[in-house]
Amino acid sequence: QVQLAESGGGSVQTGGSLTLSCVASGRIFSADIMAWFRRSPEKAREVVAGVRWSSGTTYYSDSVKGRFTISRDKAENTGYLAMNSLKPDDTAVYYCALATGGDLNDLPRVYFPSWGQGTQVTVSA
Repeated sequence: QVQLAESGGGSVQTGGSLTLSCVASGRIFSADIMAWFRRSPEKAREVVAGVRWSSGTTYYSDSVKGRFTISRDKAENTGYLAMNSLKPDDTAVYYCALATGGDLNDLPRVYFPSWGQGTQVTVSA
């Protein structure tokens, strides 16, 4: 099993920045894709970004492309989501998740057995 723990959420004003972290522990050797999702009361869960654990190849949803950067530190078993130019529409609970395989460009269809507890991001106008 893999355990994931997010941190770094908070409240910022429009245009502000936050960096989320996701520390993985347990059977991390089986990791293939780390992704970030978000969910708000107004929207269903949506994919934000994903990264191939081995190569660092990334994927971004159109809504965050150019503003968010996903990365991972394999030595520290930690993934990051750097969020810049934040908008009120980015307000949500953000979750990191880990998969053992799948298509990085089709993340909604990938099975993610491991999830973090979520961290709240609030962007005020």
